Amino acid sequence: MVEAKSVGEHASVRGRNGWVTARLVLFCLASTIVTVLAGLVQVSFGEYSMTIAETWAAVFDPAVVFNLDAWSAFLFGTESPQMDPGSVVVWHLRLPRVFVGVITGTTLAVSGAIFQAVTRNELASPFVLGVSSGAGFAVLATLIVFSGLSPFLPLIAALGGTIAFVIVYTIAWKGGTSPVRLVLAGVIVNMVFQSLQQGLFFFADDLGVVQTAIAWLTGSLTGTGWGEVRIAILPAIVSVAIALAGARQLNVLMLGESTARSLGMRVERIRFFLSGVAILAASAAIAVAGVVSFFGLVVPHIVRNTVGGDYRRLLVGCVFAGPALMVTADVGARLALSGTQMPVGVVTGLIGGPYFLYLMRKQQSMGEL
Repeated sequence: MVEAKSVGEHASVRGRNGWVTARLVLFCLASTIVTVLAGLVQVSFGEYSMTIAETWAAVFDPAVVFNLDAWSAFLFGTESPQMDPGSVVVWHLRLPRVFVGVITGTTLAVSGAIFQAVTRNELASPFVLGVSSGAGFAVLATLIVFSGLSPFLPLIAALGGTIAFVIVYTIAWKGGTSPVRLVLAGVIVNMVFQSLQQGLFFFADDLGVVQTAIAWLTGSLTGTGWGEVRIAILPAIVSVAIALAGARQLNVLMLGESTARSLGMRVERIRFFLSGVAILAASAAIAVAGVVSFFGLVVPHIVRNTVGGDYRRLLVGCVFAGPALMVTADVGARLALSGTQMPVGVVTGLIGGPYFLYLMRKQQSMGEL
């Protein structure tokens, strides 16, 4: 009897301490449903005239979904098999935009969550810390000045984001860092790189390039295709997988430097490694969708308030919530103005700005988590 009671108590404790909770499962399921529904709405609109029934039939067409040659063409750029016109429109023109939205939403959300942990700063994000502007400047310079390097956009974006983050960390370092100094340094670096971005326009002599660059700077999924999916999918998978594997280390970092060191963690080494993962994740998104403002700040807060602060739950929640919010925002950007597609970064900015102010008003002090 005593042994049975002990086993029961152990199972109860294990259940309480388990990170997979019913709330997390429901949250991920709800986010998946939102992503699928928003994606179906997205592919239902376009210049090619198709009914909703025809569009959705093309999305779930078994001849495409279970065709390995088709997926090889999508993901590796091989020769595409024969498809009917409806499937060509949906799978080659409309669905890639949804997939880019899923990749962008996932990577930006995960990147923001990591930055908030390694800096222990609830205001940290790729945008606030200057990583987005640094990566944006590098990509914009490639598009305008060094167009021959376009195939290497993810690497170039990662390099620009890394340089920006190192500059921020150097400015903020004074025998250590603090949440306030990191944010202030990020604001400074962000302003400098944004000024450099504006200066690059003087080197552009093609109006089409200028228009593309402006749309890209505001964050846009318009015109994205399988080429953008191929560019971003590998760095996205690698960065998200490493982030999920490093969730325990992120939890330890949240305890504070002294506690982390007492537990045997090499704090600075882990911090810079995970920061590199966050930069890679953000750069994958920036390389294909441009600078989508405030997204990496807002999503981790929404997930944290819903499923809790354990980074095992938080990162999994971000993987599901990021695509849901990004694809939904892109649908809003596309349908908000009849006949005119608004950049998705405008929508996320309109959401993120007020949410940023809400965080400031909600708490007496802002900074450390």
